[in-house]
Amino acid sequence: QVQLVESGGGLVQAGGSLRLSCAASGRTFSTYSTGWFRQAPGKEREFVVVISRSGRSTGYADSAKGRFAISRGNAKNTVYLQMNSLKPEDTAVYYCAASPRGFATREQDFDSWGQGTQVTVSS
Repeated sequence: QVQLVESGGGLVQAGGSLRLSCAASGRTFSTYSTGWFRQAPGKEREFVVVISRSGRSTGYADSAKGRFAISRGNAKNTVYLQMNSLKPEDTAVYYCAASPRGFATREQDFDSWGQGTQVTVSS
């Protein structure tokens, strides 16, 4: 129903910045809320941030507050994750996900997932 493709990952030094992009296709994407999750080596996948279907509401994990920002592009088919002041503990595969709910933070409420993009933060 919704196809998602992430881009923008890479290698960055601690304290640096990256901007991830999530490009969506599908006529119903505008009705979905969109979130970012991440999975570090040896750890379970965890919630990072979400933006509502309207783009007017956002929610952040404590680890992301003050450093990360999510936004929708003007065309509403692209979602961005701006990551600043990156730390080595941010190293993970980052996944874009879409939920038919207007606002969601639980992994089980997201039914469309991208393939992930690797973010590596060096000391």
